[in-house]
Amino acid sequence: MPLKVKIPSLRVFIDSELEKAKWAKVRYEQLNLISEKRIALIFHQLYQKRMAKAYDTKVRPRFFQERDLMLKEILPLPEEDQRKWALNYKALYVVKKDFSGGALRLSRMDGEDLAIPVNSDSVKRNYV
Repeated sequence: MPLKVKIPSLRVFIDSELEKAKWAKVRYEQLNLISEKRIALIFHQLYQKRMAKAYDTKVRPRFFQERDLMLKEILPLPEEDQRKWALNYKALYVVKKDFSGGALRLSRMDGEDLAIPVNSDSVKRNYV
């Protein structure tokens, strides 16, 4: 969040034809708000750091290796009827490559590769 404070310049003051006392008062109020905005920005950044730290303590890293068996999650379309007993995962897939950002290159059991990499959040390890 960049700290932006609009302080009118002398040219803007002359163009607007404000009274000197009123312009001085507005400028003084704007200068006083700078420190308050800066303090609010610092507290916001500290809050974000605390929330990120709390989130990161609960995250468990997931590691994948080549030839791991996975079940890929079925993402239903909004128009489809989502029943209670509908399947949640597709058939078995094999991990072909694990990328560092959490993406996986999967292939079917018959050896056919999927065209698009899959996010590791949408797969589940299958223990046979």
